[in-house]
Amino acid sequence: MTRYAKPTTVVEALAVLGEDRWRVLAGGTDFYPAQGAKPFRDNILDINGLAELRGIAETDEHWRIGARTTWSDVVRHPLPSAFDALKAAAREVGSIQIQNVATVAGNLCNASPAADGVPALLVLDADVELRSAMATRHLPLREFILGNRRTALQPGEMVTAIRVPKRSAAGMSAFVKLGARRYLVISIAMAAARLVVEDGVIAEAAIAVGACSAVARRLAGVEAALRGQPVTPALAEVALSAPIDELSPIADVRGSAEYRQDAAREIVARAVCAAVGLGETKVAA
Repeated sequence: MTRYAKPTTVVEALAVLGEDRWRVLAGGTDFYPAQGAKPFRDNILDINGLAELRGIAETDEHWRIGARTTWSDVVRHPLPSAFDALKAAAREVGSIQIQNVATVAGNLCNASPAADGVPALLVLDADVELRSAMATRHLPLREFILGNRRTALQPGEMVTAIRVPKRSAAGMSAFVKLGARRYLVISIAMAAARLVVEDGVIAEAAIAVGACSAVARRLAGVEAALRGQPVTPALAEVALSAPIDELSPIADVRGSAEYRQDAAREIVARAVCAAVGLGETKVAA
């Protein structure tokens, strides 16, 4: 028989999680649509009673985003400019009603190639805190999402936080999403850029693209091409001409693989320019 549990502490939740097979329920914005009319077969662990998992805190070494933190929480919280891409992505997660309940950790655990929050967290060098009753470990986000709907979560584990190193919370950032319309749409492609500028020159660049591979990817070739470049409108051409070998887009009803590849170049260039105040951040196909 299916069991339901709603613990009030993380310790209690982890003890329950280690007993049997459970599906974790947080915001439920993906959980219930995926379930549809099918009967529940897995036990349900409702973590909405875990107040300690909600909120954003600053420590000496990290910005820590609790697993139950909603996208609206991210938008409202005072954060450095490096988080502007994440805030922009937060505003793209469905409607305001969805953003009020959908969680940052849920977006990662759902592991959709089109998850809006992933590229913006990748450029922040985020890692994922995974806890079980026996241990705590931290995985870089790029190692946590393994593929479409696949993560590195092990039995008995749950995500308890996402951490951003202080050294990566530097510079300016922007997020650009391409969809069939401007609002309430699944991405055809999306890009996040974080740039650190020193004396008018790009000293550090972090670029990531989502919805153009089974998992969102950092673009090392673009990052290398941008480093050392002066901040001028010519940055767009540098980004457009840099290699993007990391991507392997698919063709579906939203766009062909070739269209996605070309679109990725364009929105990367727009994100780069927007991050340094040279362009806009929203695109409709």
